[in-house]
Amino acid sequence: MSRYTPAAIQRALGEGLLSFPVTHFKDDLSFDEAGYRDHLGHLASFPAAGLFAAGGTGEFFSLTPDEVGRVVRVAVEESAGAVPIIAPAGQGTAQAVAFAKDAEAAGADAVLLFPPYLTEAGQDGLVAHVEAVCEATSLGVIVYHRANAEYSVGAVERLADECPNFVGFKDGVGDIEFMTRLYATLGERLLYIGGLPTAETFALPYLQLGVTTYSSAIFNFVPEFALAFYDAVRAGDRDEVYRRLREFVLPYLDIRNAGKGYAVSIVKAGMTAVGRTAGPVRPPLIDLRDDELAALRALIEQSAS
Repeated sequence: MSRYTPAAIQRALGEGLLSFPVTHFKDDLSFDEAGYRDHLGHLASFPAAGLFAAGGTGEFFSLTPDEVGRVVRVAVEESAGAVPIIAPAGQGTAQAVAFAKDAEAAGADAVLLFPPYLTEAGQDGLVAHVEAVCEATSLGVIVYHRANAEYSVGAVERLADECPNFVGFKDGVGDIEFMTRLYATLGERLLYIGGLPTAETFALPYLQLGVTTYSSAIFNFVPEFALAFYDAVRAGDRDEVYRRLREFVLPYLDIRNAGKGYAVSIVKAGMTAVGRTAGPVRPPLIDLRDDELAALRALIEQSAS
């Protein structure tokens, strides 16, 4: 049984920056458990309010169901209760239900529900999808609003009324009017998490929309920078936020935007650049070119100087 009730996990995850670790692979693309454990141990020396195991940056979409379960169990073991673990669920509804049940059995503390795989659905279908997952587990469930799972305010309100363990809404769309309407409607009923690629870019304006935290991918390889950036956002220090945006985040985005799928690939490249390699990404993603990796390494070194 989870250490957290849904209400408690909602509070806990809203108290700080959220970690989004990569999943380590060997050169043959098999899971590198030893490398992953070492990375989690390294990240544990920096404060985070929660850890998304095998999430989007962790290449959930490229892992088999068995591998997802293994990654989640390793994260639970390595955290030893020090930080809440959020496990992924996704694909079709039946598989998402199975992921959610396995997450609870593994000792995870919450579930992040990804969009259903390769199908379009109306609002009633999306609501039914989330309800099925919420009913399958006692864990708190966070929905990921992006791609083919864009929820209306009405649908989110229905879920909040009908599913007590629906605790969070992670935004990966970036519609300011929608987020304004959502927070105006539901207020503190939900935890709102920034989930756009390189969430730091949107963190300051999103704070005004009730989005008090976000999952940071750059926390993997520049944790001190990521934490200092988050602290500046929460303090409302616009000058410091924009200084850090200019000096690191925006040039980082220029490299990220050079290739499709680089939002994940650049994080693994960052790991390589700081000497903590996590191995390659799995297809269909591709790794950064050598010149792009060199540019990223130079940017990291410059930001640390």
